[in-house]
Amino acid sequence: MTGNDSYHKQMNKKNELKLRELRNTLPKFCDQYFRGIEPNTASRTRIAYAIDLKVFFAFVQTQIPRFKNRDVYTSDITILDEITCYDIEDYMDYLKVYTNSEGVTFTNDENGLKRKLSAVRSMYRYFYFHHAVSANPASQVSVPKIHEKAIIRLDENETADLLDTVEYGMGGSDHQQVFHEKNKERDLALVTLLLGTGIRISECIGLDLNDVDFDNDRIKVTRKGGNEAYVYFGSEVREALMDYYHSRCSLTAATGSENALFLSNRKSRMTVRNAEFLVKKYAKASVSFKKITPHKLRSTYGTQLYKETGDIYLVADVLGHKDVNTTRRHYAAIEEERRRSAKDKVHLRKED
Repeated sequence: MTGNDSYHKQMNKKNELKLRELRNTLPKFCDQYFRGIEPNTASRTRIAYAIDLKVFFAFVQTQIPRFKNRDVYTSDITILDEITCYDIEDYMDYLKVYTNSEGVTFTNDENGLKRKLSAVRSMYRYFYFHHAVSANPASQVSVPKIHEKAIIRLDENETADLLDTVEYGMGGSDHQQVFHEKNKERDLALVTLLLGTGIRISECIGLDLNDVDFDNDRIKVTRKGGNEAYVYFGSEVREALMDYYHSRCSLTAATGSENALFLSNRKSRMTVRNAEFLVKKYAKASVSFKKITPHKLRSTYGTQLYKETGDIYLVADVLGHKDVNTTRRHYAAIEEERRRSAKDKVHLRKED
């Protein structure tokens, strides 16, 4: 990984090495599956599938009696034809609470169960499509019903409180105040950018200096899947971003992070974890009764944009959603509110 590589190229290289490591813990025939899905999946998606398939094959090896005296990991692909839909249903039940070989106990809610079933389904679907297996038992297993959770977002006054906290600090000791002053411009630029554009945290920390275009008030982001897009920002974001940008250009970054826009205190590119901690720290001090994460700032932006424009397709485009139905699900409550307001818009008889 060289300093000339973009953040996203560096992450893809790192992910490919991680995936190679994980594939060594799976049956050999899985290599063909991961090669086959590579053109249409992100490296992070393949890592998630590999982790979930590792759990699945461990279950097959240790929990299905007829496989206990066989080595699942050296078996050829015909072993998949021996696994039934009932075995996979037992696997789904097992996943609710299980202990791995290191003695660590895990639990899965409906979202976790759905994700792990998706990995098994994807593998079977690939091999069934290519006639490598005779049946697809995973397709016969019902997907867990997902119960919608209330979307947490900031109200306008809470957004103002959060930005005030970032700008003016949280009080505390003299040492804490000095630390805050040192990072204030960076923190304010990052939080304002998230709130004012709705970009993902990975898109934010992946920004390079030359991705910021003040002439056109826009940034170039790399979306999930690797596509590039321009996202435009308003005057409040411009002001906060420009203040930090000038300071950032005077800093000497660590090797490999020379082009990074947002730097950590060690002068290397901020990580997702760094940025998540930063947002949670300020949110806890200003809106402690809500659990605010960078993704909640994205929801806040999407809500405001939809309220102002009423254009769900615009919101989907700006947020980088490939499917507008994804956006519609997130903002269904606002749509219902808009539909309710329509009841008094049309008058059947002219009022005196």
